[in-house]
Amino acid sequence: MENKLAQIRKEKKIGQGYLVDMLGVSRQTISSIENGRCTPSLELALDLADLLGLRLEEIFIHENRFVKY
Repeated sequence: MENKLAQIRKEKKIGQGYLVDMLGVSRQTISSIENGRCTPSLELALDLADLLGLRLEEIFIHENRFVKY
């Protein structure tokens, strides 16, 4: 799943270390999410959104795979 985490973090002048400390995850986890190598659990995604003061949709890009008729 694509995301704008790195962009948002840089705009807000927040280092990866801050996310690591606040969320209790490794720097590798944050880096992997930012680079799209892994998708966070729903709980971690919600915690990220809360911590950044954003909605999930503002961080994570989900393409609807289902066509509406």
